[in-house]
Amino acid sequence: MAIESKTVSFGYEEVDESEKTGKVGAVFSSVASRYDVMNDAMSAGTHRLWKDRFVRRVKPRAGETILDMAGGTGDIAFRMVDSGADITVADINAEMLAEGVERALEKDETRLVWSQQNAEQLNFPDAHFDAYTIVFGIRNVTHIDKALAEAHRVLKYGGRFYCMEFSQTRWPGFDKVYDTYSHHILPKVGKVLANDEASYRYLAESIAKFPPMEEFRSMIQAAGFSQTKVEPMMGGLVAIHSGWKV
Repeated sequence: MAIESKTVSFGYEEVDESEKTGKVGAVFSSVASRYDVMNDAMSAGTHRLWKDRFVRRVKPRAGETILDMAGGTGDIAFRMVDSGADITVADINAEMLAEGVERALEKDETRLVWSQQNAEQLNFPDAHFDAYTIVFGIRNVTHIDKALAEAHRVLKYGGRFYCMEFSQTRWPGFDKVYDTYSHHILPKVGKVLANDEASYRYLAESIAKFPPMEEFRSMIQAAGFSQTKVEPMMGGLVAIHSGWKV
């Protein structure tokens, strides 16, 4: 008897679940060298302030071990490393990691560990990290529930989970403005800045397809996390999600 294949969303397209990792990988391989430019284009530069705020919520401390998942270019890790925490930057995409390593060399930053990892199947032991962070990455995994389960597994008891991700803004009127910008203007910006309209279109579509804030919070709880919180910014266009493994 034939086994029925399952489909998952790749932006607005439905693809076989076995294809999504490769398709997402191609997107990020394409934009790796222009990742900051991409984020500036998608957020009008405000992603830098969001990331500063995110790290203040994480409160990294000396002696802690932190896994920064989907952190290839080092944006979050560079903000945390002066805390004295031992930080592993993990990403499934080799080009994104290479970009991060290059930046580290430019900064003469040798304190970070770089590791190619699949968020859905991490090569780390149980109860290994004090904190797990993932910023603008979890919407790109094939199975969000598996990534959350792995985050819970590798955290120590008393460990904390922090995720920042795009969502849907609740500000009246702004949702329509952002929808027009992200779906019609951003891909054209991508074509001008990186000669890559398709990747930018996918990134906009992936935001629209990501679960609403409260639904994602329920997924975090279902993975076993307690004391979950959601901190919306810009009416929910971006949200910081957190939880504890207890």
